[in-house]
Amino acid sequence: MIAIVLKKLLDFYNAQTYTVSLIYITGRHYQSALSLMSEQNLPVPHVLITDVGTGIYIGDSLKPDLEWSAFLEKSWMPQQIDAIARVIPGLVSQNLPITTRCSYFASDLAIVEAFRSQLNKAGIPHKLIYSGGRDVDILPAGSGKGQALQYILDKYKLNTAKVLVAGDSGNDVEMLTLGFPSVIVGNAQPELLKQTEHPSIYRAKQEFAGGIHEAWRYFYTD
Repeated sequence: MIAIVLKKLLDFYNAQTYTVSLIYITGRHYQSALSLMSEQNLPVPHVLITDVGTGIYIGDSLKPDLEWSAFLEKSWMPQQIDAIARVIPGLVSQNLPITTRCSYFASDLAIVEAFRSQLNKAGIPHKLIYSGGRDVDILPAGSGKGQALQYILDKYKLNTAKVLVAGDSGNDVEMLTLGFPSVIVGNAQPELLKQTEHPSIYRAKQEFAGGIHEAWRYFYTD
């Protein structure tokens, strides 16, 4: 059923007279994102943004955007972050095969706040995102899904294009509230559904790709 709805959405975009660019923005790391694309037979995007906005890959060959990587590395301190994490009771490393973010599991908000407090006390530049009631992502300052998307729109001068941002999890809030037409799809996690109303966000009744199609018709009639 999901595959049928996705095909309907892709057929809709292929039938348009304007050029459509596809950007995936995910919390998955690069290899995990590629595996999902292969398993679900998803089209290769024009831009792949991974690791909660810390990795950007462009074009048919999905080459890394080295300019973005260099920007993030300027103030990134993963060793210092991990050292602090190891002394926070209840914080468990996710042991991901990447160094562009530090990710942990925490079952209690108090654990997250203790971690945040220690990072701030140490003066470590970072962005902390807590989502799903368990996932703690520490990102380089200036990164994140929203910042990565804005970087791409600026780089390719796409700010006047028709844009639709779609999300289903708590770590999507930042990009959904950039001010572009956005949609919370019907199958979104409860933490995202609980977000306060925002003038640029449409709450779709349909799930997955169906929610994206529903929102596109809501925002754009031509």
